[in-house]
Amino acid sequence: MSATIENLHPAPADVRNPRHAAVARGYSGPERRRSATASAHWLALMLEEVGHGMLLLSDGARVLHANHIARAELDPAHPLRLVDGRLHARAGHDETALYAALNAARRGLRRLLTLGAGEARASVAVVPLAGIDGTPLVLVSLGKRRLSHQLTLACFARCHGLTGAETRVLEQLCAGVEPLRIAALNGVAIATVRTQITCIRQKTGASDITALVMRVAQLPPMVSALRTAFSSADSADSARDGMLLMA
Repeated sequence: MSATIENLHPAPADVRNPRHAAVARGYSGPERRRSATASAHWLALMLEEVGHGMLLLSDGARVLHANHIARAELDPAHPLRLVDGRLHARAGHDETALYAALNAARRGLRRLLTLGAGEARASVAVVPLAGIDGTPLVLVSLGKRRLSHQLTLACFARCHGLTGAETRVLEQLCAGVEPLRIAALNGVAIATVRTQITCIRQKTGASDITALVMRVAQLPPMVSALRTAFSSADSADSARDGMLLMA
């Protein structure tokens, strides 16, 4: 199959314009190719800012495209992995569940999976997509392994004037750490942590810890920092691991 990301979202044609009408009739000249390339570029930029890992698969779990979040999330601790450009599960029972969901997607059915165990447990959505030239595609969307990425939380903290210590406490609260444990981790008294939580709530306008964590969880993603952290690894590994493949 010949499929790249630029095939997924061709630019709309204006049938009132003769040249664009030719595009609508299947014209594949240089103007159409330039338009498709621009659309692919815009779409790729948008995918890189999505706050979830997303992988586009063809038959045989072959990865056609993975955004930066997906490449970052599929580390050795994740129950899924990339092997020779294909998506696999690390455990045998997870592999069975994954391929059952992929087969269901080819029949037009959506599946929500829970893979792994303990701290490595992860949620995965498997969604059918309209294929190219009748060939079905599948979107695998990875669940968040933490409520907010560090860059997003740092921006939130800066916008509300939180101190460095308060930002650290906020990050730990969002990770599900109890105040008593936060005190031990930071080497301070529990009274200090309680005072910091009160200051955070006052500065952010949150009524309680639950409301504060929920507010952070609902922040829009700001994931550009990840591209800096993983750009070197991407350039070295993309061809080998099939993180961005073109047929």
